Amino acid sequence: MTPSAMPPSGPLDALGTLRAVNENLRSALVRLRPEQTQCSSIKPEELSALVAELRRAAECVRTPQAQSEATAALEYRRNLDRLRQILPGLHLRLLAEKSQLEAARTQVAAADAWACASKKTL
Repeated sequence: MTPSAMPPSGPLDALGTLRAVNENLRSALVRLRPEQTQCSSIKPEELSALVAELRRAAECVRTPQAQSEATAALEYRRNLDRLRQILPGLHLRLLAEKSQLEAARTQVAAADAWACASKKTL
């Protein structure tokens, strides 16, 4: 188990984990914001890292919390809610971009076939 994947061993570790996850989640929410029209700048590794962060935080919010942890957990839940609101739009943008890429691939293949056919006739 990697250090980042290990469950927190105490209240201070849980608080630190929640704070770090919240910071990373806020950053991800900015990168995934709906105003961003091109999804190609979002890497699969970033989404995998986001899922790993969510798993790290899940361990922290399952345990009884001190007041400082409860505050961090509340921020985490707000960030999760924002992420839940953003993800459907991101999914639609990714599907639209996939469709555009497939159309471009079809055009390139047609142009390549035309160029090959033209070479044969010359």
